[in-house]
Amino acid sequence: MHLVCVGVSHKTATLELREQLALDDEQAARFGRSLLDEASINEAVALSTCNRTELYLYADDTLAAEQVALQQLAEYAAVDPAELRVATYSFSGDAAIGHLFRVAASLDSMVIGEDQILGQLKNSYQLACGSGCTSTVFNKLFRHALEVGKRVRSQTSIGARPVSVSSAAVELARQVLGKLERHTVLVLGAGETSELTVRHLVSAGIGRILVASRTFETAAELAASCGGQAMPFEQLDELLVEADIVISSTGASDYVVDRKQMQAAMRRRKGRAAFLIDIAVPRDLDPQINRLDNVFLYDIDGLREVVEQNRAERQREAAHAERIVDHELGRMNEWLAGLEVVPTIAQLRSTVDGIRESELERLGGRLEDLTPEQRNQVEALTTGIVNKILHLPTVRMKEIAAERDAYVYVDVLRHLFGLNGAAGEGESCELSDLKDDRHGDE
Repeated sequence: MHLVCVGVSHKTATLELREQLALDDEQAARFGRSLLDEASINEAVALSTCNRTELYLYADDTLAAEQVALQQLAEYAAVDPAELRVATYSFSGDAAIGHLFRVAASLDSMVIGEDQILGQLKNSYQLACGSGCTSTVFNKLFRHALEVGKRVRSQTSIGARPVSVSSAAVELARQVLGKLERHTVLVLGAGETSELTVRHLVSAGIGRILVASRTFETAAELAASCGGQAMPFEQLDELLVEADIVISSTGASDYVVDRKQMQAAMRRRKGRAAFLIDIAVPRDLDPQINRLDNVFLYDIDGLREVVEQNRAERQREAAHAERIVDHELGRMNEWLAGLEVVPTIAQLRSTVDGIRESELERLGGRLEDLTPEQRNQVEALTTGIVNKILHLPTVRMKEIAAERDAYVYVDVLRHLFGLNGAAGEGESCELSDLKDDRHGDE
């Protein structure tokens, strides 16, 4: 048996192709069941996010499984298989397990350390399990992968620092103002980055959103999209007194707020801190504002500097996460090797002992004159012969259990002695201890 992964991601495929290959829950479950219709594929899980679509397979033949996966993906996306092949990657064995663990640890994400992929992976696995597409191997493998992701998040700081301008702005606001539930944000203008920042503030629990623009209709549109309130731009002096956070991106040719204006607002605020984010180029907010007491001003360059520092920190934490992945890969390999070797040894002993018993039964008539003691001696003799014959193969098989190519010896042994049968019963796929977050954007 072989583990195989075939897929596309933001690293290999265009957004258009990823859209064509995207699977919702029902499609992912159906995809897994269709893969199991192939005789060579025993277990299957389909993972689909906005940045990747991947098929994980447990199959008899690596090349055959890859070809089936590629063909079915091509049919689903209505593209030529040769065209799709250029954008796909495939892994088998250790590489497939390692890739899955890196995906779970968010090391393969567009934004390293993002926290959505773990919930998405959990959802994909549970869908496959509920559809009867997983058994012993994948139930163990995917539970282990989810534990790897949890361990990386708990034992490293890979996701602790924001790495987008909008999320960095919100994190800085938290550091300055503390909890945001009782604070008010004022949005000047309605640019894309302003909108993204407001979304992050809403997620962080910001108490109140005010939107002001020289075109009131534009302000009303953004306010409606985020549950805020549109305000006349002419009331700016009053709004500066009211707002604790100001996000400005107006496209004006001169300062929208100068030092004198902000100084007057701060006197009326009676010492309450103000956090200002200037995303405009040219700048909307007079840089001299930052000299005022209890005023914290960041422009786009300042935010980008924070973002780059955070990215560098995440990269350092990623090295720690990679070591965790390597360690867990070794543990998984040991389990897989034991899964293959131990049942094969047990089945070999059972088969050979069955031959011994059938031969004794065949000679039953000739052994009738033996006393009970003599019968016990014959039983012990034949059992001893079987044990001696199987001793060295058993020892050698256990020795190679942890080797990378152990499955080769297992396959040979099963073929030579005609051993058949499953390795064992599957585990439950219940995962009550992991947060279900399937709506992330990875």
